[in-house]
Amino acid sequence: MAARLATIVANSDDVIISKTLAGIITSWNGGATRIFGYEPEEIIGQHISKIIPPELLHEEKDIIARLSRGERIEHFETVRVAKDGRQVHISLTVSPMRDSTGRIIGASKVARDISDRRRAEETQRLLIDELNHRIKNTLATVQAIATQTLRRAATPADFVESFNGRIRALARAHGLLTGSSFQGAEITDLVREQLLLGSEEDSRISQSGPALVLEAQPALHLALVLHELGTNARKHGALSVAGGLVSVNWHLVANNGRNLQLQWREVGGPRVNAPTAQGFGSVLIENSLRAYGGEVPVTYAESGVVCEINLPLPELSHPIGALARETASFSTSATPRAGIDGKRILIVEDEPLIGMVLTDYLQDAGCEIVGPIQNADRAEQMAGSEAIDAALVDGNLAGRRVDEIVSALRGRRIPFAFVTGYGREALPPGFDDAPIIEKPFTEDQVISTLNRLLNNVVQLHAARHEA
Repeated sequence: MAARLATIVANSDDVIISKTLAGIITSWNGGATRIFGYEPEEIIGQHISKIIPPELLHEEKDIIARLSRGERIEHFETVRVAKDGRQVHISLTVSPMRDSTGRIIGASKVARDISDRRRAEETQRLLIDELNHRIKNTLATVQAIATQTLRRAATPADFVESFNGRIRALARAHGLLTGSSFQGAEITDLVREQLLLGSEEDSRISQSGPALVLEAQPALHLALVLHELGTNARKHGALSVAGGLVSVNWHLVANNGRNLQLQWREVGGPRVNAPTAQGFGSVLIENSLRAYGGEVPVTYAESGVVCEINLPLPELSHPIGALARETASFSTSATPRAGIDGKRILIVEDEPLIGMVLTDYLQDAGCEIVGPIQNADRAEQMAGSEAIDAALVDGNLAGRRVDEIVSALRGRRIPFAFVTGYGREALPPGFDDAPIIEKPFTEDQVISTLNRLLNNVVQLHAARHEA
């Protein structure tokens, strides 16, 4: 029987070891060698702390105390260190060992490697966080489209028509991205979806250019730009008449990296005049791709509209500047301004439409805007040197964390809030006191959060002065 038990222990996939109450290892099986890397002759006689991370040594003291009372420790999840320095997540069971008189003389430990399970749990958590972020960012984008469309709509009916068209454009782009798990969209598909609107073909529309996959965010914004151009062409331009033509041509240019150059050209339509007022469509066209360093000049030639898009690939940088706004005749705002009128606010946000909404909200409240800033390096520089009173910081900038940005703000004692679709656990650690404005947000949430931030600063300054 003893020989059979010894064989079972030696060949078990689980770690099975024993130690004295002083922590000296007295046995070490093959499972322990496989998981931790030490051969028995290397580790037997060594202290158990050899495989315990320094920050977890207190666990061993607690285990010894409980063993001395005769307790058995069941399925205790912890971390141990392998010979090569790897941290191994284990589920540990510890039982007291007794001599022939019943006196406790040591402990036997059985441990199972749960690293794969922990990695799967962490991956699942990250995927859920990312899904949550994407959903909330999409909702915030829809909210931004609604707000910006409302501000520039002449009538409620005009708002409904424009808003519904933009949401359908966004939905078509999302449909393309879903097929690639949001990794990107092929530009040919993007042009077809936004211009043919579900039809098989339209002899008035032509497209040509090399196969090219755009990353998710630039693809979404190019889709909205194409939608605006197509809508204008159908209402006022070449596609409003039977004989009009639209051509979309693109190619790649090597100029300090890859650049997409796309030309939209209309011919054969009504005589074109430059608009006297700038609507949301024009603002969206001009600003959407600038978030990624692009340029989107539009020429209103007599023969038809010509739009030349230049978009660097794959770098996603450059802030967009101050945004023109026109207030809709039937929109109102009762958001209080007290406490932030005249304050200088830094906006760090990589989603141009959301940055536009934040800009509008704060400018309506009397604030001066710095940004919006999309590039992480530029944002960190501004956070460390720009003269600002407070900041609103996205929780993630094109996949980059914002730890350095908020650290720079904290170092200068500048109050800030996160504007994000992520939960607190996905944000930089050590900033639990920073409020979160959860996407999608309301104007009141933004203004009231800034009011609290700036009023707290005033009170702290006053308290220090009185001291």
